[in-house]
Amino acid sequence: MDNVERRLAIERYVDAYNHFDVKGMLAELTPDVRFENVSDGEVTASSSGIDEFRRLAELSSAMFSERKQVVTGMAFGEVSVRVGIAWRGVFAVDLPEGPTVGTVIELRGESEFEFSGDRICRIIDRG
Repeated sequence: MDNVERRLAIERYVDAYNHFDVKGMLAELTPDVRFENVSDGEVTASSSGIDEFRRLAELSSAMFSERKQVVTGMAFGEVSVRVGIAWRGVFAVDLPEGPTVGTVIELRGESEFEFSGDRICRIIDRG
């Protein structure tokens, strides 16, 4: 898979994410996909396999009334792509001891996408 194809796969995944289209996100992933969200050096969420990823994506989707990832840059390696991300979300639910409905959060971070064949096999979100 060349860099153009990897870029397009990432763009399709991000577009599906932004439209709360879990099925579209899953279309870009391998069945054994691994996911990690890392915040302040600690893993705050993870999944192994497409079924766990689906459940996590559906749970995450329900937490926000709006959300958007904007790709700010890409750096291509042999099997992975590091992607700069600007993220904005609006909470749809009150979290215990956390943000309330309507709270807007904006973050900058990096996502690393690894590929196996023509699909994404690992995603690590760092923020």
